[in-house]
Amino acid sequence: MVKSVYDKPSILTRIAVGKGLGLLIGLAGFVVLPMLWPDVDPLFRWGILLWYTTFGAVVGVFGVLSYNPVLMLPMPWWVRAPIIGGWMNFVLTFFAYDQMQAAIIAMLGVTMSPFWFTLEGAVVGAIIGGIATRLGGEGRRTAEIMLDDQG
Repeated sequence: MVKSVYDKPSILTRIAVGKGLGLLIGLAGFVVLPMLWPDVDPLFRWGILLWYTTFGAVVGVFGVLSYNPVLMLPMPWWVRAPIIGGWMNFVLTFFAYDQMQAAIIAMLGVTMSPFWFTLEGAVVGAIIGGIATRLGGEGRRTAEIMLDDQG
């Protein structure tokens, strides 16, 4: 009998789902950016494509950590994924502030803080984290099963 990849929790499934969804979001940005911002730098477009693919993988990897030992609190996916996504986009905006500000001005026509991309990262992180958890599970079980298969 052939087992489905979704029959048991798996970190590899979480990463694959995260990367796949990140790639789709990155492709959407890659295609839509020139429509909203005709003068966009091609390297910025490629950066967005690669950024969201990596973004999805990182959100997927962090599905193993369902408990925070420092705070001694559970970290369900709906807390963990938006925090990781928001943090990732905060760092992106911090290092590419001028490009992100130019993107907001070009797309919305108003001058506002590019740190709003942090909120966008939290929303995208929650979406990726929710789907990755649904398909790949969460917590220690995702890594333990992989280790059991090796030995």
